[in-house]
Amino acid sequence: MNEIQRARVILKILDKTYPKITVPLKSRNVFTLLISVLLSAQCTDINVNNVTKNIYPKYYQPQHFIKLGRKKIEILIKKIGIFRIKAKSIYNLSRILVEKHKGKVPKTFEELENLPGVGHKTASVVMSQGFGYPAFPVDTHIHRLAQRWGLTIGKNVVQTEEDLKRLFPIKNWNKLHLQIIYYGREYCKARDCFGISCKICTTCYPNRIKPIKINKA
Repeated sequence: MNEIQRARVILKILDKTYPKITVPLKSRNVFTLLISVLLSAQCTDINVNNVTKNIYPKYYQPQHFIKLGRKKIEILIKKIGIFRIKAKSIYNLSRILVEKHKGKVPKTFEELENLPGVGHKTASVVMSQGFGYPAFPVDTHIHRLAQRWGLTIGKNVVQTEEDLKRLFPIKNWNKLHLQIIYYGREYCKARDCFGISCKICTTCYPNRIKPIKINKA
């Protein structure tokens, strides 16, 4: 089975397993989605949602976070990992949005990635989930799964993203990256399957008996 055939098999299994998919991070608008994705770095979606459920009812525009100031933002998100760094990014990007973008989240990768604390993966999530633009956000988890499933030999998330975009139809990207995340959490866990026990791994590699080593992003 070559990589194109594996991609077709994987897409079929994921569509059957997750015919309907929901965005794991809760948000009120595109701005709060951006904040939630920023907060999710080195933190679980559940933890982010538990924190933001007490923030977004009252604070959901960049002007609100500018008025709060960095120290108060730190207090609001102190249960999140590296909260001081994230609070600084939230405050600074809020100022930039108001000063340069009329308080709106920009709709291009370049403008998003110029915001403090926003990398390519975060920008991809916002473009995909916030604006419906075809994107394929790749984090370390998707990078790991793509290697287990024989979809890439990339040594970093940049190469993995290029390979996944090449193998899967553009119409599937926005849904597919979430399906992969959910499948990885439920069936092909980092410290469980190891490429030899879940349905996708055993279907794509029925003769594989040794755990597969992966290139860390």
